[in-house]
Amino acid sequence: MNEEYDAIVLGTGLKECILSGMLSVSGKKVLHIDRNKYYGGESASITPLEELFQRYGLEPPGDRFGRGRDWNVDLIPKFLMANGQLVKLLIHTGVTRYLEFKSIEGSYVYKGGKIAKVPVDQKEALASDLMGMFEKRRFRNFLVYVQDFREDDPKTWKDFDPTKANMQGLYDKFGLDKNTQDFTGHALALFRDDEYLNEPAVNTIRRIKLYSDSLARYGKSPYLYPMYGLGELPQGFARLSAIYGGTYMLDKPIDEIVLGEGGKVVGVRSGDEVAKCKQVYCDPSYVTEKVRKRGKVIRCICILDHPVASTKDGLSTQIIIPQKQVGRKSDIYVSLVSSTHQVAAKGWFVGMVSTTVETENPEVEIKPGLDLLEPIAQKFVTISDYLEPVDDGSESQIFISESYDATTHFETTCLDVLNIFKRGTGETFDFSKIKHELGDEEQ
Repeated sequence: MNEEYDAIVLGTGLKECILSGMLSVSGKKVLHIDRNKYYGGESASITPLEELFQRYGLEPPGDRFGRGRDWNVDLIPKFLMANGQLVKLLIHTGVTRYLEFKSIEGSYVYKGGKIAKVPVDQKEALASDLMGMFEKRRFRNFLVYVQDFREDDPKTWKDFDPTKANMQGLYDKFGLDKNTQDFTGHALALFRDDEYLNEPAVNTIRRIKLYSDSLARYGKSPYLYPMYGLGELPQGFARLSAIYGGTYMLDKPIDEIVLGEGGKVVGVRSGDEVAKCKQVYCDPSYVTEKVRKRGKVIRCICILDHPVASTKDGLSTQIIIPQKQVGRKSDIYVSLVSSTHQVAAKGWFVGMVSTTVETENPEVEIKPGLDLLEPIAQKFVTISDYLEPVDDGSESQIFISESYDATTHFETTCLDVLNIFKRGTGETFDFSKIKHELGDEEQ
């Protein structure tokens, strides 16, 4: 450990493992340390099932839920957008050779106490339960506009400049009602609140295109999920880092981040050993004095013996409950996976309901989501702080990730990782630096 490194990465949460892989690929000498014995940090997958019960202080379930070792339960499940940033990163870095993915069967949105499939093309728009006949036509015209839109061809903008005009203006141009705006912004463009309405419309158009391009790749939904759960992802990136010369140490206590002149990091101490470095990348738990609390997230893991009603008995599902549907400021996210992804015993399902906490009674806040999953055989509730760094890390050269948000997709996670990489290296991650012999798995 008494060597000098370009970067030391602390913690093996998914964000840290992705960063470790990206830094190694970019030619940095990386040391990656975690105080835990396992990969994944707060985003770990728990197996066997008995360990999950133990983690929440509950009596072991015996054989009630089948064999314990058939379960791999993610503490923070998130789906990958098939054409999104993380999949691109996985393909470009060759990490896909260590992983197998399966698509999620359905993507739904909640309206008026019921759920309906998210419409993403003209045919689905006309068949959707979400809108009346005239609204369907208006929404169909909107989708045609988005599909035909090319950023580099102003002729496709149709007398509307989406780089200057805001999204509310685009909705108004097509006469879309508030309900349609609601599911478009939250279930298609995946915005977490309505701030996006005042931003340039091009941002939302890009997101809707990403959703529809992702859907086109696999057909049932735009989302993918790794077999055996998300725990495989950090390990895949750890292997990638090792291929490029990264060094890993698990079960290694971190006693101090050593600072030099002007509060700049010079190393990391574990016991009597100090590893010298120019930069540190870590999750908020390693530098509590350099983060602030921005709120709380509630997550409820649910064990069920049935699929969600009104999803055609789908074995995996994503449901978004837009904030306005339940009188809130932030959306509620519901996800469901099952033995089809090798994360539960046969005949069983793992559901998750999550949201940003807004009141003193968080469990009541997720009730609309839990109601969709009833009857629930077992619940595990976690309320955690959402932490963010107090500065960009440029002075101390300590670059800190944000906590995982309530979303059940990876897009916000990827944006955070790419942002940290840029803050730390001063450059956008260059996919062309990756050795081609790792193979492009997209064939």
